[in-house]
Amino acid sequence: MRSLALKLTLAFLCVGVIAVALVGVFVGLRVQNAYNRWLVDQRVAGLAAILENYYQVNGSWAGVGEVLRQPGMGHGMMDLRNLSVALLDADERVVLAAGEFNPSGGLRPADRRRAIALEVDGRTVGWLVPGRRLAAMMAMMPTPPEALLLQRISRAILFGALAAVGLALVVGAVLARTLTRPLHELTAATHALAEGRLGQQVTVHSDDEIGELAAAFNRMSADLARTSEARKQMTADIAHELRTPLAVLVGYAEALQDGKLAGSPQVYAALHDTARHLQRLVDDLGTLALADAGELPLHRRPVEPRALLERAVLAHSVQAEAASVSLELEARADLPALNVDPDRISQVLDNLVANALRYTPAGGRIVLSAEHDARGGMVVLRVQDTGAGIAPADLPFVFERFYRGDKARQPSQGTVGLGLAIARSLVESHGGTIEVASTLGQGTTFTIRLPAA
Repeated sequence: MRSLALKLTLAFLCVGVIAVALVGVFVGLRVQNAYNRWLVDQRVAGLAAILENYYQVNGSWAGVGEVLRQPGMGHGMMDLRNLSVALLDADERVVLAAGEFNPSGGLRPADRRRAIALEVDGRTVGWLVPGRRLAAMMAMMPTPPEALLLQRISRAILFGALAAVGLALVVGAVLARTLTRPLHELTAATHALAEGRLGQQVTVHSDDEIGELAAAFNRMSADLARTSEARKQMTADIAHELRTPLAVLVGYAEALQDGKLAGSPQVYAALHDTARHLQRLVDDLGTLALADAGELPLHRRPVEPRALLERAVLAHSVQAEAASVSLELEARADLPALNVDPDRISQVLDNLVANALRYTPAGGRIVLSAEHDARGGMVVLRVQDTGAGIAPADLPFVFERFYRGDKARQPSQGTVGLGLAIARSLVESHGGTIEVASTLGQGTTFTIRLPAA
């Protein structure tokens, strides 16, 4: 049995059958018990009427025992041999006792509390005490109308039970189909995903656990498709980045080999710059690979945030002065220390400052600042420039690998589009976050949040 729908249907059916069976047995017993009590009450009431009539005719209880012991007394209603009753006179003396009652003994207080008054012409002439053991009376054969009533009640219970079982089967089948339909869709989409057809999406039919599973599958499938596409794009980008410097190296090598180009300091410098560009690309890819695998070595130690910013300002002050850009530092000296790898965080700041210098025109400002966010226990580092800014359409992608907002910028200009991707990986490796905000024509601000030591 492999069908989940069949299993669920049978489970619902079993639950329905068990519930109906229990209810049927309980109702049947209750009906039988209520009928027996009603029958006993009818017998006792009939016996009381017979006794009252007897006293009214005879004026006393004399000979009542012999009369009641006659077979068929009371028009087939009862036989005293099947009764468990006691008859008392008006003075509560025992006149007749049968069944559990002892003719020579008295009655217990509990028995007297069950006594039924027998009245003739408005006065009490005796007491009828029904016994506690009424099983014999309950077992008496009912009259045909009573038997027909019980038969009809039993038949109604049976038909009701069968109808409930049928309804449980139909409802179980519908519920099983409703529950398993999303699972069938998920199974088909999973098989398609396993065959390499990425990006599969299923319909979310509900907000319950199965709906959450479908939504999670959709997110996973979309992430896999996005990751696969990014991997393909990254492979193409790496090939593109390697193709240009390799072509330069091969061209110079062939020209030198064929004697078409004579060796000179300028040629060797060009070869050296191209080789350095390839080395930077390989190093950046290696750093990203280690960060993605969670194996990037970090040599943490307490570092003052201001010291990190001063190091970045000092490293780029000459370049900033040559570009006529003001490089400023705004940070208090009493900020909480950071437990970070100073070389890695300096690498992040160097990359951000270098980008800011690249896009900030002469006369512009680059401000490096730091502050303490006491509520989140974080230290916030900012690199803010007054450069050209980043287009809103490019902002969501600036941390993607090989992404360049400036499509005209070529790798030969010294960048390969990995700087910001590396910066994000390094910051996240320290348990922090990095964000960017920018306005075209006004400048860009990169914000780094790192846990305080």
